[in-house]
Amino acid sequence: MEAVNLLSSNRYTEKQIGYLFISVLVNSNSELIRLINNAIRNDLASRNPTFMGLALHCIANVGSREMAEAFAGEIPKILVAGDTMDSVKQSAALCLLRLYRTSPDLVPMGDWTSRVVHLLNDQHLGVVTAATSLITTLAQKNPEEFKTSVSLAVSRLSRIVTSASTDLQDYTYYFVPAPWLSVKLLRLLQCYPPPDPAVRGRLTECLETILNKAQEPPKSKKVQHSNAKNAVLFEAISLIIHHDSEPNLLVRACNQLGQFLQHRETNLRYLALESMCTLASSEFSHEAVKTHIETVINALKTERDVSVRQRAVDLLYAMCDRSSAQQIVAEMLSYLETADYSIREEIVLKVAILAEKYAVDYTWYVDTILNLIRIAGDYVSEEVWYRVIQIVINRDDVQGYAAKTVFEALQAPACHENLVKVGGYILGEFGNLIAGDPRSSPLIQFNLLHSKFHLCSVPTRALLLSAYIKFVNLFPEVKTTIQDVLRSDSQLRNADVELQQRAVEYLRLSTVASTDILATVLEEMPPFPERESSILAKLKKKKGPSTVTDLEETKRERSVDVNGGPEPTPASASAVSTPSPSADLLGLGSAPPAPTGPPPSSGGGLLVDVFSDSASAVAPLAPGSEDNFARFVCKNNGVLFENQLLQIGLKSEFRQNLGRMFIFYGNKTSTQFLSFTPTLICSDDLQSDLNLQTKPVDPTVDGGAQVQQVVNIECVSDFTEAPVLNIQFRYGGTFQNVSVKLPITLNKFFQPTEMASQDFFQRWKQLSNPQQEVQNIFKAKHPMDTEITKAKIIGFGSALLEEVDPNPANFVGAGIIHTKTTQIGCLLRLEPNLQAQMYRLTLRTSKEAVSQRLCELLSEQF
Repeated sequence: MEAVNLLSSNRYTEKQIGYLFISVLVNSNSELIRLINNAIRNDLASRNPTFMGLALHCIANVGSREMAEAFAGEIPKILVAGDTMDSVKQSAALCLLRLYRTSPDLVPMGDWTSRVVHLLNDQHLGVVTAATSLITTLAQKNPEEFKTSVSLAVSRLSRIVTSASTDLQDYTYYFVPAPWLSVKLLRLLQCYPPPDPAVRGRLTECLETILNKAQEPPKSKKVQHSNAKNAVLFEAISLIIHHDSEPNLLVRACNQLGQFLQHRETNLRYLALESMCTLASSEFSHEAVKTHIETVINALKTERDVSVRQRAVDLLYAMCDRSSAQQIVAEMLSYLETADYSIREEIVLKVAILAEKYAVDYTWYVDTILNLIRIAGDYVSEEVWYRVIQIVINRDDVQGYAAKTVFEALQAPACHENLVKVGGYILGEFGNLIAGDPRSSPLIQFNLLHSKFHLCSVPTRALLLSAYIKFVNLFPEVKTTIQDVLRSDSQLRNADVELQQRAVEYLRLSTVASTDILATVLEEMPPFPERESSILAKLKKKKGPSTVTDLEETKRERSVDVNGGPEPTPASASAVSTPSPSADLLGLGSAPPAPTGPPPSSGGGLLVDVFSDSASAVAPLAPGSEDNFARFVCKNNGVLFENQLLQIGLKSEFRQNLGRMFIFYGNKTSTQFLSFTPTLICSDDLQSDLNLQTKPVDPTVDGGAQVQQVVNIECVSDFTEAPVLNIQFRYGGTFQNVSVKLPITLNKFFQPTEMASQDFFQRWKQLSNPQQEVQNIFKAKHPMDTEITKAKIIGFGSALLEEVDPNPANFVGAGIIHTKTTQIGCLLRLEPNLQAQMYRLTLRTSKEAVSQRLCELLSEQF
């Protein structure tokens, strides 16, 4: 009570002690809370900045729900009032932030929200810093309310990064102007997609300036200077990665991070590896990340800090593709022998996923998994050896090699139990494929397996008994030997009921059943249906529950596996059209399932009606849809659309005339989307040129969650238009309708073709008819960078032919467009003129419409 009385004093020291006592010792449920609230209200109304500051500090320190109910409506008024002192504005912003974090439902959104945004232009940088923290938190939950903050944040950031350290003396920290405010502004900008072109240009200049300053010699040798400088740099790189729209910035960010990989400071090495993991997901910076592969491998071998080694493993996993898979898997296996126990299981999962995902030669895959079991058998989960069994059973070409390899591996004196499981299963199914060799005769195979029997656990012994009865069917000559084993007391009277039951049933089956019945009951296992790899599911579970941020993770897994790998195939889809038998090349399904909804109306040109409910009118294309569509011409993965509510991510792969696209819908809010209905729409002409299959998604999308939809694609004939993806849902009682162009373009069905110079120009002359050539001369829209140009041509789908054109500055490419009905050869030549900042693009194909369409698509990329 004495402390409450002190609040009424007009002396600063007494009032301070009273507030301090209340902040530390008074419970929010105290009977005195009403008296305290009255005293605080009086101080807030006094307009004395010192007393107002003490009152605001007390509210923030207590931060109870009762405080929020009492003052959440008053504090915003103090914050935006024109006559409020700067120090009080600071305190009010931070106090409101505290209340919003503890009781967000009690902080009302109102007229003050539009006025608080303008605090970013305040003269007092302390007010700007506090306001930025508040706006960032509010914008994460209510992005639409604070979208005007983007241009103001860019403007303020521009003034900071272009200023000299002497211009902001009070807020310069070791020669770095306002580092904390810069970091907060950069974080605020990460709440929103890339801004409009005018603002984007200014933001790009800011980011380039930050990257340039990172290259400058340090102005101080003190660690505080480098810490502040690097804090701003890493936050700028996070924003570049978040926008994923500026190739030059992405490559520069990667090069900057590469310099930190060998820095003497452990924290910098850790942060560089962590940021490069995300950069590896971008189409534009992936190749730049790969140039550092040797440095990362060296870090894996020599780094003393286990957390840094773990990030190195993550980066190797992220940067892996078909060209580097064998090297990376070999290095990870080598490191696994000495790896810390805490990360061995994760490394095992990643090695298993990469080996499967990028296996071109499945003998290498089998060798890798068996080596994995040998090195880290205790950390090889059931999902790993289950998966290798599925792969071997589903692929006839590797079954004999797998049987021979496991037979040789089992001859080691000490074998891990997981290897015995794999050996028992594979030899039981395919031991006949190596039985012709005297060194692996049926009896030798049986004796080898049985020599491990007494060392194994009950589940493994049960599996071996099943292998034995399979041997009875495969090798009648060892039937008597196996029956003797099954008849022994150790089996028929085993204490474990499962082993006893198997021994009795298998013995009876081998005695009573005829040869035909035995062959039917014990026939070879049928192929497993393709589904999501349990290894990949286990890794995702280990990394945490699925959230919207998983869209970034999906970018990291750069390609859909075409080798029967971890990517899910649709179990049931709404059949849009009947695919050709060749559709199974990508696992698009063994037969086209029946449509589930009513037939589409011909008038609307509707291709896929995902739900049977009649859809509302389709919205026009969202702003920026055309720009995003153009970005996907030369890449397959990334964020297609993003606003304050919804994020749409894509991951796709194409081979010949077939493709598969995964669409990820992310709910960025904390409120459910209801009646969520994505629909694919095509014109009548496009329906005859493009076959699509899709499956419905859950009509309810929880807040902060994402759902996935699979689209299987078959190109029947060349086409010029693109499908439209329309998404309709209800958010907070409001109907939302969004349409975007789906980036399925003709060049996606390109297969690169390598050609020598003589062959190229011979074919070039053959395609010399005026109808076969299309040429376009245009002004460069982006910086004329050689490496980026090469990356775009390769991303476009054609092979980039080196040393073919007499002019080394020119770029030439060759490839074949695959459709169901025909194959169309294509040659291209791109001639840059650096002085005039112009290009001349020439395309020659055997079909004029194809030349015209490819020329249009590629011209937009430069």
